Amino acid sequence: MAEGRIVFSDRYADATFAYQGAGRGFDETTVNHVIALATGGLKPDLTLYFDITVERAISRMAERDDAETKKNRMDLETAEFYQRVRDAYHGIAKCEPDRFKLLDANGSVDETHTKVVSIISDFLDLK
Repeated sequence: MAEGRIVFSDRYADATFAYQGAGRGFDETTVNHVIALATGGLKPDLTLYFDITVERAISRMAERDDAETKKNRMDLETAEFYQRVRDAYHGIAKCEPDRFKLLDANGSVDETHTKVVSIISDFLDLK
């Protein structure tokens, strides 16, 4: 970043807010304080949230299980947990629409890829 390069990350403070705050029910003020301490207030210029319904997410996790992919602790969470997390992400998008983009990822990989390329191209003014 100090060299002016683009940095991509697959998770950041928004995930902490959504999963620990909303999902696990930790106090929002405390979570935000920890995030501020950990990040020094640094926020991404652009965040893409790959939004799918909770039902679709659970279905995809089951398909992954059928393919004998290794389970992790997140696979054991309830639909209610994932709904709280999803709602938190939607709340962030509502509060920060210029930075936080909801991307409908219920379709195919190719459809989702096309949306990602479009959003990033627009953001970087590559068109």
